[in-house]
This record gives sequence, C-alpha cells and structure tokens, in this order.
Amino acid sequence: MDAFARLAPFIQDYIYNNHWKELRGIQVAACDVIFDTDANLLLSSGTASGKTEAAFLPVLTELYNCPSASVGVLYISPLKALINDQFKRLEQLILESDIPVCKWHGDASQAKKNSLVKHPAGILQITPESLESLLINKRGSCLKLFSDLRYVIIDEVHHFMRDCRGVQVLCLLERLQRITGNIPRRIGLSATLGDLTLAKKWLNTGSGRDCIAPVSETEKRSIRLFVNRFVRQGETTSEIGDAGDREHFEYLFRMTLDKKTIIFTNSREETEFVVANLRQIAAKNKAPDVYRVHHGNVSAMLREQTEDEMKSSEEKIVTGATVTLELGMDIGSLDQVVQVGAPINVSSFAQRLGRCGRRGQIPQLLFTFTEDVQTTATDFLGPINWAFIRLIAIIELYTKERWIEPIEPHLHPYSLLYHQTMSYLKSSGETSPAALAQAMLSMESFSHISKEDYRILLHHLIEIEQLQETERGGLIIGRAGEKVVNHHQFYTVFIVPEYYLVKDENRAIGTVDKIYPVGTRFSLAGITWETVDVNVKAKVLFVQRVPGVSLVDWDVDFKSELHTHLVQKIRYVLKENESYPYLSDSCVERLGEIRYLARGAGLLDKIVTPLSEQKFAIFPWVGTRQLFALHYALLARGVQSKMPWETCIYLEVYYKGDAAELEALIGEIFHWDVDPANFPLPAKVQIQNKYNEFIPQSLLRKQFVEDFLDFEGLKATFI
Repeated sequence: MDAFARLAPFIQDYIYNNHWKELRGIQVAACDVIFDTDANLLLSSGTASGKTEAAFLPVLTELYNCPSASVGVLYISPLKALINDQFKRLEQLILESDIPVCKWHGDASQAKKNSLVKHPAGILQITPESLESLLINKRGSCLKLFSDLRYVIIDEVHHFMRDCRGVQVLCLLERLQRITGNIPRRIGLSATLGDLTLAKKWLNTGSGRDCIAPVSETEKRSIRLFVNRFVRQGETTSEIGDAGDREHFEYLFRMTLDKKTIIFTNSREETEFVVANLRQIAAKNKAPDVYRVHHGNVSAMLREQTEDEMKSSEEKIVTGATVTLELGMDIGSLDQVVQVGAPINVSSFAQRLGRCGRRGQIPQLLFTFTEDVQTTATDFLGPINWAFIRLIAIIELYTKERWIEPIEPHLHPYSLLYHQTMSYLKSSGETSPAALAQAMLSMESFSHISKEDYRILLHHLIEIEQLQETERGGLIIGRAGEKVVNHHQFYTVFIVPEYYLVKDENRAIGTVDKIYPVGTRFSLAGITWETVDVNVKAKVLFVQRVPGVSLVDWDVDFKSELHTHLVQKIRYVLKENESYPYLSDSCVERLGEIRYLARGAGLLDKIVTPLSEQKFAIFPWVGTRQLFALHYALLARGVQSKMPWETCIYLEVYYKGDAAELEALIGEIFHWDVDPANFPLPAKVQIQNKYNEFIPQSLLRKQFVEDFLDFEGLKATFI
C-alpha cells in the first residue's frame, strides 16, 4: 500500500483540496518509519521541503485511527512565534479531524490551557520554558496530561543542539518519562545538520530507542550568488557619511526595489543602520516605505506585524534581520536574500540561503560588504580582509561539498545541572542527597558528570545558601535559592541581559540594554527616536520619533567559533588560483591583492611568520577550539600570545628568539604529552552560562578544559 493510501481520510482530503500533485520523498520516507517501525525519526532537509508535514501527516493519522487518552503529540519549539505560525498551519490540517490543538506559552489563552488540563487530548505546542513551568508548578497534572503521550516533535533540532536549551529539553523529556512511565517516540526536524550521527545520538538521549534518519532524493537546484564590494574613502559628504557607505546603501536600495527581501546582518546595530539609511533614501526618491526591522529587541507585536506583512502584503516588504528570521517561520516566497558582510559560519549561511528559493524559485543570494582603504598598517596582515576570504570559503564548502559544521555535545553542563537540581527540588520538595544524586545523574544528559563532581556542587550550594540541609539530613531550597527559583526568569536557562523598555506614548517599540538620557537620539525598529523621559525604577524609556539616522550601541550580539575544516578552506582559497564566478570585478581584484600578500609573506606554508623584530604571527590553520589550546600551551611554555579578534585564525606572539626557534618550540608542543587541565588558565576561565555564579570555579575550569579546549585535535592536525 502506498503512503498516501495509508493516511487518514481527512488528510487525504486536505491533500486533494490543496492541489498537491504527490507526496514528497521525505514525506513518504517519514510515513514508512512512523507506520512500520518503533524508532525515533530525524528529518533533515532544506527549508520549505515539507518536513513539518512529513512529521504530522503520519502522526495525525495514528492519532486519528487510535485516539490517545491524553495529549498525544507534544510539539516543542524554540520560539513562540514559530508555535503561532505552526498553530495556524495545523488548524487547517486538522479542521475535519476532531483532533484538538492547543498552544501553551506566555501569550496563549489561559482559558484554553485550563481546558486542556481538565480534558487532555490532541496536540500541545509548547516552548521549553513553558514545559519547565508545567513540570514544576503542575507536576500532579502532568500524569493526566501526558499519560498516553505517543510522540514528541522537536522543531529546529540544530538550534537546540548548539544551545543550553537543548540540554534542558532532553532533561525535561526524561523527567516527564519518569512521571508517566511512558517513553514516547521522538521526531526531530532541522534544515541544517552537518553530522546526522551526532544529531541522531542527541535526539535519542534518554529514550532508549534507535533513530532512523531517512535520506530522500532531492533534485540539484541552481543557486544565484553574487558578491559585491564597496570601499570607504574616509570622506563624509552626506548625512549617510562616507562616500563608500553612501554608494553601498544606494546599491542596496536599487537591488531591493520592488523585491521581497530579507537583508541579514551579523548585529542588531548594523541591521538598524542599514534599514534607517534605506528608509532615508526611499524618502528622497519618493518611494514607498516598505522597510521593516526584525530582531530580538524589537517588540513582539512589531515582529509579528512584520511577519504577517511579509507573508500577505501586496507590497514587496524589505526586512532587515539578524538570526530571528533564520528559523523556519512561514513568510511566504521571497525574491531574494541579501547578506551584508560575511555570515559567521557555514550553518548560518545554509539557514539564510534556505529562506529564499521556496515554491519552485531559484534561490537568489546577494552579498555586499564595505571595507576601509588601508593606507597605513602596522604589519602586512592589516590589509587582509579575512571576513571576505571566509565568505568565499563558506560559499564553496556549502555549494560544492554540502558541508555544515558538526555540533559538539555538551558533556559537562554544570549550569544546567544546577538548574535542574533546583527545578526538581522546587517540584518535589525535600529529597535526600542520595536520592537527588540518583535523580539527576541517572539522566543521560549528565552521564559524563561524576558523583564526586555532584557532591562538590551540592556542598558548594549549601555553603552559599542555595540549598539547605534539614534536621532529617534531606535537602531543600535554601534562603538564597528561593530568590532564584521564585523569579519569573528561572524557567529560562539562557542569559537574558537587563533590558529597558522603549515606549512611544503607550506603544511598546522594543528594548535597549542601557539608558539613553533625555535628549539622546538612537535607532530602534529602523526608526530614529529621541528620549523624552526616563523611569529608571520601572526601566522604561519614553521616546518620540524624530528625523535622521542614528546609531544604537548594543552589547555584542553573538559569540561564535570557526571549525578547522572552514579555516583550512580559507587557506585553500588563498593558496590556489581558483576563480569564483559569483565575485564582482572589484572582488576579483581584491582577492588577487590578498592572495599576493598572503603568498608573499609565506604564511600559507610556514607556521611562523615574522611581523616585526620580536612580533610573530602563528598560522596553524586550525579552528577556534584548537587555536585556544595552542594559546594556552604556549603560555605553559612561557610564551605570551593573543588572538587579535574573537574569530581570528592566527595568534600574535611576542618572542625574543627568531622565527626558527619559535617554530621549533611549536613543533614540540604538537608532540607534547600533557594534560590541558595543567595549562596556566586564567583564574575565572569558563564557558559562559546563566547559572555559572553558583558553580564552583574548579568545575567551571574542568568544563572549559574538557568541553571547549581541543588539544588533541590540535595535535592530530599536525601528527
């Protein structure tokens, strides 16, 4: 029997009514796994390839044929906006099925939540934070809610895997399994997964099931790419500023005119600046204001308005965005995507490329970047535009090799261990240390954490009054811990900066992370505002709209790292004479200049390159984790080094000897049999996480060494 014939009648009707010609390959494969096996399912394919339907068509058929006695399907999403989007799609799909769907997050209807608790059935869409709240505050109701849970669908698996929220999700699912005694099947959805083996292992965590990741035949699609370059001359002759910037923005205006476009940047500041300038140019040309801004600091109402306009407006909306529009919300068909500057890695490029080329279109991606004329530089590396070379390497890796960075697992998530310990105690009450250790360390997400490490953590938490020992020898939440667990942000495990609400009269515009005094002008949502009043206690800035273009200086948007394979591709781009047809003439010329500099300096063939008398550059051509390992290994041998910027691919070293002596020393390090735990690390070294302040420094150091530094990977590159 073919897959279509096995689907529920209401689904077959939906397919007919929506004029589907046939089921896609990934949908047929998903049906085979769901109907014919008991395994978990991982669906990894491009954006708009039909993954969501591939998951829901067979699952809803199963639910229709054999209704569950509780919530039957739990859909977990990283974003409320994605839940709202999927809710609308599901409502249409299940219209004739009598299968209810309920969304559960902070903005959802409380009446519908209460109704679901009384009469659990159908599909529940939820964020990790809301599921955490359920397990803490409605633990007794969870048995009734999920006693017959059949499937857990986790959307945007790649997002969860690289984020601390992913560990939270896995812990919550294990805790839920213990409450109900039921282990539902899991279905993971993702558009950008580099290593399916790692993703399958992640999805299986704590489920005891196998995982099948069907590979469907996908036709090769053409991609239209173009990279253009603009040069700042240092002259400011207009309101926009430098002539190079002015030329860049006018080019973006022409290229996006009457084209539905997302303009991606790597920071909120740049997004605001680009859109503000495009608005100004449009006004001068008497063109319509079709420009919008979409990032995490724009109010939810304005973001949702932008999403709706992009999906349904007859106007060709142009939206500046950061990572918030990388995820799979349905915004309809785009004419193109523009990337200002280089995406930070291949995964980001793949996500952004996936936003265009929907519904049979050829994906069209335009890259633009501006750079300063390097009239003076302290050394020959100054004129090299590493972001430009990284951009070419990223394009080549994805379009030629379909390679995406593998996502390394979190082996020592101590911050999450603290959070889940506090969450468990808040929901369960007094627990003996032994029972608490058993409850926590038996979760597969914490399987690499030893009993001794947990004992150290518990003793520390008692000392700082996060926990308290009772007369019976049990553990409860302590005086200081009560303040943490009773705060409304306890359910979130990611760092939330302190923000100030920006309001125009009574309308929320968004948030900023610092107070702008009365009279200060700044940009938010692509509009320039002037502060007219500040309520420091309420953390509110009252503003009025003013003309002109202003900047806003948020703190750093992201921290990222480069993979060794990407760094070695950068070297390849510099070393070989390969030409790239998507580069403009100006970019081709620039690439030639950079290749000439790199080859002339010998940095492509030598590890050590002299920059001045006692200053050297070390190019091991390895990723960020390996480069940091070399940095600390050099420090252990008495050699100071630094990375000139966060995603740098080389180290700067001040060394009293010559290049040959330094190279010999590095050669010894590559064969050095030493434990990185003995490296002279900074006293407060750590991987940033929300609850690090409650973790002993010894454990934070251990996590940094074992989960971030890759000394073995460094040595393996050269041995």
